[in-house]
Amino acid sequence: MSKIPKVALLIETSRGYGRGLLRGIVRYARLHGPWGFYLTPGDFEQVLPRMQSWGGTGIIARVETPAVARAILESGLPAIALDLAEEELEPGHALGHLPEVESDSEGAGRLAAEHLLGLGFRNYAYVGTGDRVWSLRRRAAFVARVREAGFEAHVYEPPRAARDRSWGREQPILSGWLRRLPRPAGLMACDDDRGRQVLEACRAGGLVVPEQVAVVGVDNDELLCELADPPLSSVALNAEAGGYRAAALLDRLMRAHARAAGRPPRRRARPARLVVEALRVVPRRSTESIALDDPEVAAALHFLHNHAGEPIGVADVVADRLISRRSLELRFRAAVGRTIHDELQRIRLERARRLLLESDLPIPGVARAAGFSSPSYLAQVFRRALRTTPARFRREARTPAH
Repeated sequence: MSKIPKVALLIETSRGYGRGLLRGIVRYARLHGPWGFYLTPGDFEQVLPRMQSWGGTGIIARVETPAVARAILESGLPAIALDLAEEELEPGHALGHLPEVESDSEGAGRLAAEHLLGLGFRNYAYVGTGDRVWSLRRRAAFVARVREAGFEAHVYEPPRAARDRSWGREQPILSGWLRRLPRPAGLMACDDDRGRQVLEACRAGGLVVPEQVAVVGVDNDELLCELADPPLSSVALNAEAGGYRAAALLDRLMRAHARAAGRPPRRRARPARLVVEALRVVPRRSTESIALDDPEVAAALHFLHNHAGEPIGVADVVADRLISRRSLELRFRAAVGRTIHDELQRIRLERARRLLLESDLPIPGVARAAGFSSPSYLAQVFRRALRTTPARFRREARTPAH
């Protein structure tokens, strides 16, 4: 391309996910550009500039309105859409030929469910927005995983009337619904904004978090999560890497578009679909709770979570209780679905994963901090559970996809 690419970004800057995508796009442009950008800071609903007069060459957009869809299609420029609805993905739909970047909503729903299941809850709930495709997909995956484990999830249905969907009017409605839940309950919110609203509604309804309702969101918007009261646990998405890959794809599309100028149109290839992976749950105070009917098992789980980084084994857990090892093992497996040893390994593996992703500790240091007896034992557990090594896991997580 002979001129500097000028890309319109219709991506929400008010959400951690959108900002993550933008960081990845900017990183790609810094390495392979320069690029010029059009960006309007704000929420979901945005307006496309007059691309021809601006000299635009490409678009990455969340298509929120028919007007935005028409403007993108009429521009004739390479464009990538974010999180299209199911009907928009159909080949016969006007937007169906656009490449798409979608968040791994199914993975996010499963990870949130696994996190809460691991804490021993028997009651589950989901609070979404009702009209967002990613919220509906996360709900379906969360409900399905909870059902696989033998439980049912209560699903909050947002108000139908538009006037009741303003937060001032919806909050007492949501508070009332939360008060009617069987407790203690593990709850997934569709994103961090909704998670903070759930926390606010719990507080207004006199519910204690996490002892009565434990809450996990999605996006891991660190500022929003840490400002929440209590701080909000959240599923982290690989948004920056997703933005980088989207920019790389758009770059290829813009170059192909420039080369094809003036030629007869070619048959459209099947559009690319990029997935922003759900990585892990980042635990904070909002899920620091273990909900079990059996007080001995609950106490054993507390002991495991508090001491997993130490050189403990099953015998240490049993010594902390006043019942026999066999009785505790049987009750633990019946309540949690895993042996004490397997649960200890699961907790340590999750700690090791977080340390590999979020710290620069060498592998031996990660093994010690996560409670593994040696780096080789950590590697053995990693291979068995994740089919990779700790070093490769860290390298692949930190290497941007091209």
